[in-house]
This record gives sequence, structure tokens and C-alpha cells, in this order.
Amino acid sequence: MKFSKKTLAAVIAATMIVSAFSACSSAPASTTAAPAATTTAAAAETTAAGGETEAAATEAAPSSISDSDRIIAAAQAGKVGNWGLGNEYEIFALLTKYGQENKFLSQAFDMDGFDDNSITLASAMTYNELGLVQNSYEGGYGYGDTVGIIDMNNEGVAMLEDNLFTTKAFAEKNPNTVKAFISASMKGWEYACANPEEAAQIVFEAGSSVSSDHQAYMASEVKKLVETDTTGNAVKDYGKMDEAAMQQTLDLAKQYIKLDDSTAADKLQALTLDDIRSTSYWTDALAGSFGAPEKTDVSIQLKWLPQAQFMGYFVAKAKGFYDEVGLNVTIVSGGGDIGETTAVNNGTVDFGVTWVSNLISANAGGMDLLEIAQVYQRSGLVLVYKK
Repeated sequence: MKFSKKTLAAVIAATMIVSAFSACSSAPASTTAAPAATTTAAAAETTAAGGETEAAATEAAPSSISDSDRIIAAAQAGKVGNWGLGNEYEIFALLTKYGQENKFLSQAFDMDGFDDNSITLASAMTYNELGLVQNSYEGGYGYGDTVGIIDMNNEGVAMLEDNLFTTKAFAEKNPNTVKAFISASMKGWEYACANPEEAAQIVFEAGSSVSSDHQAYMASEVKKLVETDTTGNAVKDYGKMDEAAMQQTLDLAKQYIKLDDSTAADKLQALTLDDIRSTSYWTDALAGSFGAPEKTDVSIQLKWLPQAQFMGYFVAKAKGFYDEVGLNVTIVSGGGDIGETTAVNNGTVDFGVTWVSNLISANAGGMDLLEIAQVYQRSGLVLVYKK
């Protein structure tokens, strides 16, 4: 299959489309160029003793601009980009950290704005758009190591992303089914992370929405998000719900998610972790402490089309891990107008994959969803820039 840069970028960047809530954001249309990174005056001068040229000195000297300066300059020029569909909260938290207005430039579902310099700091997922920017395979922009990133985890503003959830009612009615599904799914994630190339191929054969090269890249990067926490420590228990990371996500959600409905807004501020997650199902699942499933035919709603972002579920199905626990699982692709929180809440599917912030917003709005495993242990969102 052939992909142009714009087409491939648009296809894979749409993984960022999450359930849209009434989050208030503004997108300035500023086209003012952000200040370029400069070298020190001493490095730019010609040295009398060595006869070094100005150009040579400039090329040899490292850039003196710091990440904080880079963020402030881009923010003040109105050239920080984001999609604004549920993951802008980390950008808001980052801008607030550096004393800037919570505004961003509306970013299209490709990296052309970054490529043509209309966006200085462009949002990218490490397993998705960043790969397109760096790599030179078909559809890539081929920047290689000439780009740098600002990592939300390192900045202390990370919010957790892909988790596994169901409704509280379904979990209470079908506890063995929930535990069996978690057990087999986490076994799938463990295998996928141990064998990312094989996992990428399994997803590709399942109807991949991207090229095989990019699928392989995605798998290698998703592995890092699943096996490393927000502070850089290794995670051995797949699906672990880290209390500190989840609390930070909830706290940032309360600060930056804006809901028009006053009742929902008040409920958002009152939410606790116990209102959005339960660790008991995951604990029993990993211990193998569950009986025969009450419901054997179940389904899971993805956020987007088949790709390595969801490789654990495809691997669990392909390797027979769901069969081993007595489940017949249907994996339902997302995309378009499909909202995973709505699909699970109304019973169209039994399980879903969403971001923690989406689940928080959904419950504030009146849904009764329950996180049962946290697959991604760190944020995959970065801001990419040209060095």
C-alpha cells in the first residue's frame, strides 16, 4: 500500500481522536516566527589566533537555548501546536508551569505544520507522529536526530493514557469474566512487549491502518510506554495502577478540563480515584484467582483502527490466551464517530480502551465507568522541535 506523507500522517495521527468533551481551549492563528535558537556571541566570533571562520564556529558550538526558553518563546509566538481533542491538558499544565497562557495553535492530523515551520513545538505521540518526523520510510519526513523533544514525563505534567475499562455494573455482575479478560489481555501485553516485531506483524495481518515499517516502529515505542513509569523506572506488573501517577492525572484533569454543565463540573471536582478505578479485579487476575467466566462471548472497543497501540489484545487473541481462560473475544475497531466510553457505557461492547482523562470526563458527565487495568504507565505525548 502506498502512502503520501500527508495521507499516512493523517491516518495514524487520528489515533489521537478521543471522546470529545466540552473542554475549553483557544487556538491563536499567530504566524509570528518564534525566535531561532542562537549560539553564544563568543562562538560566533572569528578567533584571531586560530583563524576560525564565523560559520565554522557557529556550526561547532552547541545551541544555548534551554527547553524552558524554547517553550516560552514558542508560546509567546503562538506556535505551540496540539490537536485539542482531549490531550491538550498536559500542554496546558506545561504552559502554566512556565507562566504562559493556556493557548495553542490548532494542529492538523499530519506533521506538515512542523515541516513548514508554521508550528515550532508540535505535539507528537512517541509511538506515532514522532516516528513519522524522524524516520525516512515511506510517508516519513526523515528528520532523524536533527529534532529534539520535550517530554511530558520529564516535565512533571504527565497524564496516563491507554487503560482497560468496563462499567461498574458489568464488573459486579461478571467478576470472573472481568478477571479472566484482564489475565489474558495482560498475558498478551507481556508477550507483545517481549516480542515487538512479531506483535507488529500480528497487528499488521489483522488489518493494519499503517505500513509494516511504521507498525514495527510503533510496537517498539509502545513497549516503552507499557514497561516504564512516569519517573523512568521499569514496570514488571503489566496493567499496574500506579497510585501516584493516577492521582496526578486526576489532579491535572480537575484543573484543566472545563465542562459547560455545572452539575458535571461540580462532580468532576468531587471525583476521587475510588470513583474511577478498582484494583481488586487486576490483583485477582494476576494471581489467577477467578473461576469460570459468567459471560464467555465478550467484545472490546478500541480507540482507533488496528495498530500496535493495541497490540496486546491482538496478540492475546492470535496466541489463544483468551481461549485458555474460556473467552471468545471480538476486537472492535474504532474511528470516525465511534466513542469508546459511550460504546461501553451503553452496553454495545463489554470492554474498552480509553485515556484516563476521558474516563474522568465521562464519569463526571454521568457515566459509571470503571478502570480495571492501566496498560500505559507513562505519557506518550511530547513536543517535537527542530534543533
